Amino acid sequence: MNGDQSVNKVLDARGLKCPLPIVKTKKEIDEMNSGEVLKVLATDPGSKGDFASWCKKTGNKLLEAFESDGVFTYIIKKKGRETVAGSFDSLV
Repeated sequence: MNGDQSVNKVLDARGLKCPLPIVKTKKEIDEMNSGEVLKVLATDPGSKGDFASWCKKTGNKLLEAFESDGVFTYIIKKKGRETVAGSFDSLV
């Protein structure tokens, strides 16, 4: 992905230490629609494990995570509503 073509919002969390990058990410994600994509920039090395764990815990999808020149970039897709497969017609 590495580009911004599919990103709906960018959050600059550079210079912030744990837990602020996650706190600010949660605030941004809460304001977004299901399926939208957030790009987060962070410089805290501890954010690597934090974002992976947070996404797993919340159900949001970590699409990509990489580091370049001391800046960690996380591409996160907000979770969507789960749909039920099949039809309700069979219940009647």
